[in-house]
Amino acid sequence: MTLFLNILVDGVAYGMILFMISVGLSVTMGLMRVVNLAHGGFALLGGTFAHWFAAELGLPFWPALVLAVALTVALSLPLERVIYRRIYGFTDLQQVLATIGLTFLMIASVNFWQGSSLLPVPLPEGLKASVDLGFRTLPAHRLMVIAAGLAVVLGLWWLLERTRFGIRLRAAVDNRGTASAHGINTDRIFMAAFGLGAGLAALGGVLGAEILPIDAYYPLRYMVLFLIVVAVGGMGSIAGSFLAAIGLGLLETAARYLAPDFATILFFALVMALLALRPNGLIVRAQ
Repeated sequence: MTLFLNILVDGVAYGMILFMISVGLSVTMGLMRVVNLAHGGFALLGGTFAHWFAAELGLPFWPALVLAVALTVALSLPLERVIYRRIYGFTDLQQVLATIGLTFLMIASVNFWQGSSLLPVPLPEGLKASVDLGFRTLPAHRLMVIAAGLAVVLGLWWLLERTRFGIRLRAAVDNRGTASAHGINTDRIFMAAFGLGAGLAALGGVLGAEILPIDAYYPLRYMVLFLIVVAVGGMGSIAGSFLAAIGLGLLETAARYLAPDFATILFFALVMALLALRPNGLIVRAQ
């Protein structure tokens, strides 16, 4: 029972990080129809900015987190306007080539600025404190990550399903011309959605720095993992991304606990089997 509970806690915390980073990719690929392989780069930028603010400038963790996310969003908006807006109608291959090039640009920039070593984000004492769950003790940071992930799930559901912004975004995706004819500024809607995805990636990058360490090559190291979450969950589905991230987090954690020598092989084998059974993902968004 203790082993099961350990897998559950660690797997859910890991899955929440995957969800926060990957859900923005699900939105851009499933709703905005752009294959954005540079999405992990925004998590890298968020983590790098948080490291710079906290470790080098000496700011407390929470202001550093807010500033890192805000700065990442501020950089993502002109990128959407100058680069992404020009490739929305391109073929998948053209989008892959354009965004992978942007990924290498982000990597080179961080490598030039901060070097290729790990970029830790110092945690406040409250998040480093141990919490006794009865069957084990773990840092409060893990519980905060789980709470933050749940807040993101609820916030996104409310934003996309219960607000005027969500209605306009779905309208712009389903028929951009008709939405524009009804007075919806589709360019502004797409820019806001892209900035939201980049901000969530930055948030996940900062909060998950203890689990997925930040360095200059972060986007390449975890790119496949983020794509797997989107593919398994179903592109454009918030609920699907959440279920996929939690399930994959539990799966990989269980494999590392039970068969550490074969964990990676088992993980990818089970992902391949799942995609063979559900090629469109767990939840298919209605078009």
